[in-house]
Amino acid sequence: MLQLFDMTKKVLKYTRKLLFSIIGLILFYFLSAFCLSRITINDKPNNKEEITIYIMTNGVHTDIVVPTCTEQMDWSKEIKYSNTISADSTYQYLAMGWGDKKFYLETPHFSDLKLSVALGAITGLNTSAMHTTYYKSIVEDETCKKITISKEQYASLTKYILNSFKKDKNGHVINIKTNAHYDNADAFYESIGSYSLFKTCNTWANDALKQCGQKSCLWTIFDTAIFLKYQK
Repeated sequence: MLQLFDMTKKVLKYTRKLLFSIIGLILFYFLSAFCLSRITINDKPNNKEEITIYIMTNGVHTDIVVPTCTEQMDWSKEIKYSNTISADSTYQYLAMGWGDKKFYLETPHFSDLKLSVALGAITGLNTSAMHTTYYKSIVEDETCKKITISKEQYASLTKYILNSFKKDKNGHVINIKTNAHYDNADAFYESIGSYSLFKTCNTWANDALKQCGQKSCLWTIFDTAIFLKYQK
């Protein structure tokens, strides 16, 4: 009986230590995310006002918004209008975001989130996808910020975004055939990389800004930190 009591005490002791360690790691993770997101990269970008892009958030997720067509890039040749429900070729802007494929396709609302999808996303075991949405116009507000950049910076941004798409043997982006849609003008495409605790949809968007020489965070997992850089 005494041996059983001692064993129970040991189990409880190690369980308590494990619990405290997990709580400590979680706190360290969020503290690191907060501190690193406050460090600004490209604090004073040298921008020629040649091409207008936007960053847009739904309160959780950041998209990069670009003109559908410029002399440098016609996105509709790859992100085809025909892959959207509306198939409307009059849209002037294209929003693009990277994220967990299962989350995108199987979780239209947070209430639909499955434990298996969440665990796969956290651990980086799931594949990723690009979510694209066409817009006819863009309204700048607290959830959408305008950034005017040079042609050279836009070329760097375009390269970064295109390199995030998985390509077929002919070098074209791969449309995901699915009935999952958030909008009449959206579509999903296969992407490279895996979502994880260290690379979220917002990390991807932040890196896009970093690649084209714009204000960005040293590292962030949240949209809020990105938009703080663009408060007037």
